[in-house]
Amino acid sequence: MKIAFMGTPEFAVPTLQRLIHSRHQVIVVVAQPSRPAGRGRKVVDPATVRLAHRHGIPVLQPRAMRRGPFPQAWSELGADLGVVVAFGRILTPRLLAAPRLGCVNVHASLLPAYRGAAPIQWAIIRGEKKTGVTTMLMDEGLDTGPILMQRELPIHPDETAEDLSLRLSDSGAHLLMETIENLHDIQPRPQDHSRHSLAPPLRKDQGRVNWLRPAREISCLVRGLYPWPGAWATLHQERIRIHRASPVPWRETDVDIEPGQVLETRKRLLVATGEGALDLRFVQRPSRKAQTGIQLACGIRIRKGEVFQ
Repeated sequence: MKIAFMGTPEFAVPTLQRLIHSRHQVIVVVAQPSRPAGRGRKVVDPATVRLAHRHGIPVLQPRAMRRGPFPQAWSELGADLGVVVAFGRILTPRLLAAPRLGCVNVHASLLPAYRGAAPIQWAIIRGEKKTGVTTMLMDEGLDTGPILMQRELPIHPDETAEDLSLRLSDSGAHLLMETIENLHDIQPRPQDHSRHSLAPPLRKDQGRVNWLRPAREISCLVRGLYPWPGAWATLHQERIRIHRASPVPWRETDVDIEPGQVLETRKRLLVATGEGALDLRFVQRPSRKAQTGIQLACGIRIRKGEVFQ
């Protein structure tokens, strides 16, 4: 089959790689425009574009999806199937209908759960024990199309969004290939829209830790927001990013202890929460390298009784 691929970030790379090395032909890779990145603000191509260039595959990076030359160019490709993985744009009915067999999307959740831009992060933040990948026939809605195939994966207790993304991207690549090979035999099944949940885009302000919450919830927030936008709190008028943190059972014996208060600094950097305590295992000061909680405590002389805000 002639396949037109849409995908932008690293998450989409394993699927594109599998397609390139399959018996099918990838006739184009469509990605979002290249953007400045890093301290030098140098323009960097998306991961899928770099892969396409290495294999001599034509690339399109439209700034507008509904107007301009792209809709016509897409319609004239003569693709048998569109494959969409973490593309980050809503497709119009005209674009969806252009490939002969329609468009198949790889989504990093067990739909109808966690529709939207950040399903991996929100599954961890909300303390889910399992997630998975879904292939679906795309329609005009936000991840609302009929389900083709699904594969369930456990979420490991200490797994970050970065860790889980790597596993799901690989699983999604395998599932997409299995879906394509059996496409004519699969009976698409409608989603149960009454059971849907949403995974909206993340914002930087969502990373601020609320120490009134239970330690386990804060730990999930830290894991779900790593590496971006990152969980953080302030101490000594500095914003401290929290990369790794573990909940610790803690029974309050002092009525004066408040959430955010430092409980230990010698063997671990332990902070009180609304329920239990949090061991800050790896943290980072502004413009510094990541370090252990103990190294931070020694470096800026954190004392027992001080309070993170």
